[in-house]
Amino acid sequence: MKIVIAEKPSVGRELAKVFGATTKKDGYIEGKGYSFTWAFGHLLQLAPPQEYGYIGWRRQHLPMLPPKFKLGIRKIKTKDGMVEDPGVRKQLDIIKKLFDEATEIIVATDAGREGELIFRYIYYFLKCKKPFKRLWISSQTDEAIKEGFRNLKPGTDYDTLFNSAHCRSESDWLVGMNATQALSISAGNRSVLSLGRVQTPTLAMICARYLEIKNFVPRIYYQLAIQLDKDGQLFRAMSVSSYDKKEEAELDFAKIGDLESGVALGAKVLSVEAKPRKEPPPLLHDLSSLQQEANKRKGLTAEQTLNILQNLYETKLVTYPRTGSRYIGDDVFAGVPGLIEKLKVHADFGKQAEVLSTAKLSKRSVNAKKVTDHHAILPTGESPHQLTGHHQAIYDMVAGRMLEAFHQDCIKEITKITLEAGTVFQANGTVIHTPGWRSVFNDTEDEKKDEENPSLPKLKAEELLPIPKKALLEKQTKPKAMYNEASLLKALETCGKDIEDEELRDAMKEGGLGTPATRAAMIETLLNREYIIREKRNLVPTPKGLAVYDVVKDQKIAQAELTGQWEKRLEEIRSGASVKEFKEEIIEYTRNITNELLQAGHGLVSKLAPVDKKEDAIIKTKIEA
Repeated sequence: MKIVIAEKPSVGRELAKVFGATTKKDGYIEGKGYSFTWAFGHLLQLAPPQEYGYIGWRRQHLPMLPPKFKLGIRKIKTKDGMVEDPGVRKQLDIIKKLFDEATEIIVATDAGREGELIFRYIYYFLKCKKPFKRLWISSQTDEAIKEGFRNLKPGTDYDTLFNSAHCRSESDWLVGMNATQALSISAGNRSVLSLGRVQTPTLAMICARYLEIKNFVPRIYYQLAIQLDKDGQLFRAMSVSSYDKKEEAELDFAKIGDLESGVALGAKVLSVEAKPRKEPPPLLHDLSSLQQEANKRKGLTAEQTLNILQNLYETKLVTYPRTGSRYIGDDVFAGVPGLIEKLKVHADFGKQAEVLSTAKLSKRSVNAKKVTDHHAILPTGESPHQLTGHHQAIYDMVAGRMLEAFHQDCIKEITKITLEAGTVFQANGTVIHTPGWRSVFNDTEDEKKDEENPSLPKLKAEELLPIPKKALLEKQTKPKAMYNEASLLKALETCGKDIEDEELRDAMKEGGLGTPATRAAMIETLLNREYIIREKRNLVPTPKGLAVYDVVKDQKIAQAELTGQWEKRLEEIRSGASVKEFKEEIIEYTRNITNELLQAGHGLVSKLAPVDKKEDAIIKTKIEA
């Protein structure tokens, strides 16, 4: 009997359906020579501190450095505290029985780092020694599943992927458990103060931006504006110079036109620059870019978008969602015309699909070297039926972006007119001649500057134009905007640009803080820890979050460089680099940060609100479990 293990019951049932297996058993489905079983996500995790003899949160235990990590069954909360989930224990027993009887084991957990970790932890916990094969697919359509089963990979091909995932898991345990206990103990155990490898630098980014805005002192300055008339077409120009003093602005303001006669003599055109600009189509979506768009367009949180996208994937409508790539290979590109053809019946995109069906497709998103585990998110070509609300919106964002990505360039004309009217003025305007990819969603511009004109008249140098109106404007500088989920996700993705080291910067550019698959959960963790709150769409730190930030802001655990180093090393492990060296470095780092935090938390005591001891005990238990 061939045993296929999926990541969750719904996927296991779909796989069974494709192969015509219909006999339902307790915890699996069998038929046609196969048994399809499943996990419930992470059934197992690294065991909590008490499993290694570290009972209670005590200074003398730190740093906690287990010589060998153990695996523990997932726990649930009951009236007697946290206990092993009986459903998980039962399913593990079922999987063990099936593995013992198996002639072949096929791994069908999600084709990525976490999916590999879920299976390997089950495999090693059950002390299974049988070889296994790997199903590696980017789509849940029937044809993709059958093709994947025809091309199963040896399980050993993914040993380094597991090594990378396991090192990430162990290092997160070491840093998170030790740092959290160290800071909490140092602060007098008044509250659980959770710290983590990705969580803490993300909190630092949010707090730093909040304090920058809070402490921002706006600067008043002045600018001159004139309205010009060319044969009845009015447009606006702004002074090139700005003025710190109102008196200086008033002097130049008085020079505009001949006010004594009551008629403005006008402004002289010094130069006209009109340049065509090609705006290439955007890249296809990965998870992070789609989460950003969904937050901007629909106000969806990163977690909501991921959950909807996962559902669309499991119902065969889109390809693998947790991808970090915005590219496809030539083999996938060969199927794009067929996907476009399917969209001709789409209520909103049918016209543009028709246009693209006879056009030369852009290949900006086609680069096999930039495809990671999975290519960019695409529709599968399956017809969506009865999608509603946000599910339809997310599907449309995926389908629409595919049309945009393979569409023609948007052709604009950018015009800059320089004029003399007592001082130098400038008028800017943009005209879209060929919308190209922007016609898919009928987007004109992402952002327009206040002083930009929708269009400008045809002018030439030396022309003199009347000035019907003029104005002296008082303005003030503005701080950066608060982070919302879209801007935070983008910052997490690109934070490497602020790092000097070239290799680290490149690692951060590719991976950033966390991964596309983990960032949504990390934002929710900060919310659940009461370090941040949502105010409308903004993410705002709480007093508790600011107090923690104040203590850790200058320490290594709060710096983006740390994640850059780790992401770089984890990718090297995936390519076969030494696991032993990585673990040695993490242990040394854990010793250092634990000692620092044990000394750092004293100033927190006065800043923390009194806590509910019972609730705090529950939080401690949850962190350990």
